[in-house]
Amino acid sequence: MAGGAATTTQFTSTGAESGNGRKYLFPFILVTSLFFMWGLSYGLLDVLNKHFQNTLSIDKARSTLLQAAYFGAYFLMALPAGLLMKRYGYKFGIIFGLLLFAAGAGLFYPSAHYANFNAFLFSLFVLASGLTFLETAANPYVTILGEPSTSEQRLNLSQCFNGLGSFLGPYIGMALFFHGNEGDKGGDLESVQLVYIVMAVVVLLIALLFYRTNLPEIKEATDAVANGQPAQKSSLFQRKHFVWAVVAQFFYVAAQVGVGALFMNYVVEYWGTGSSDKLASGLLGLALGLFAVGRFVGTAIMRKVAPNKLLAVYALICAVLSCVVMAGAGVASVVALIAIFFFMSIMFPTIFALGVKDLGARTKEGSSFIIMSIVGGAVMPYVMGSIADSASTAIAFIVPLICFVVVLFYGWKGYKVR
Repeated sequence: MAGGAATTTQFTSTGAESGNGRKYLFPFILVTSLFFMWGLSYGLLDVLNKHFQNTLSIDKARSTLLQAAYFGAYFLMALPAGLLMKRYGYKFGIIFGLLLFAAGAGLFYPSAHYANFNAFLFSLFVLASGLTFLETAANPYVTILGEPSTSEQRLNLSQCFNGLGSFLGPYIGMALFFHGNEGDKGGDLESVQLVYIVMAVVVLLIALLFYRTNLPEIKEATDAVANGQPAQKSSLFQRKHFVWAVVAQFFYVAAQVGVGALFMNYVVEYWGTGSSDKLASGLLGLALGLFAVGRFVGTAIMRKVAPNKLLAVYALICAVLSCVVMAGAGVASVVALIAIFFFMSIMFPTIFALGVKDLGARTKEGSSFIIMSIVGGAVMPYVMGSIADSASTAIAFIVPLICFVVVLFYGWKGYKVR
């Protein structure tokens, strides 16, 4: 796909003609299915956070080590994932990631059998290592399956199905994890075993489907040429829009994961009469449902509004809503907390697509660094959990407030390609 300027990415492909949307349709659908699966695994994560507080008798700060293990894997595995895909291609990265995903899900069975929190942390780390490969491959792959001018829309559309998976996770947890006596350690962990064994089987079937499908391997040209002139070679970190994307993604994911990690604690503490873990899990499902709807709505709005402008407006709204949450004003603050999910919806894919724009042959490498920045989700929830334990859960939401201000700056100034 040749561009009209030296900074425009060129691609070559095997098994598909560049620019032919019909030949990219099935690969787009197949890769989009991955977004649903890792959305489901994330939707279950925040429910596990509260569930393990009950069944394994751990405090809020320690429970956020689940997020640390999950998102820490992104930091450690993103660069190896990018290097392997640079050598062996997107399809290899996807299949390898699915196999790691299945292995991590399978490890939940012995972890639950021994009711060992540290074993759960290791299982999540392996599972998330697989997700790192999937995200490092699928996010840039979707952006280049078509015209560069609509890459943000394509990625937001795929991420809509990520939102659908996230929406279902809490309802599965509500139905299976929070039943009977919440202090009972035995039966509740048996339901965890069931959920993750089923997930492992499904993921293995998806891996088999990918193995048997002929995907077009789209490769970034190593010496991109446009208008007869070779592209200028420069360091990846001289691309300011990319550097700011890494920073913005770090803070965005920190905000998203922190908000999700303490969501159920917040609802139980501030909803008032009738609050319970089961109610909180249901409201989390509602919030993640709004997250999914927000991506569909945001994708439609981007046909009329520039992605960076929509990103900035949504970040400003999230910052204001965070202030309402910090007030701890009962049901009104819980409603504000739920609303944050709608306006967070477009942030990850929009930051990602703006960040890898015009990286040319460095797209896979750039993707790896942006995926690495997801480590924000490993760091900030522990900070929030510590503030919640020492002060209050409401005050802990000053952390996402600061994070949304950083995202606001990226949508306002930092996104510009120089």
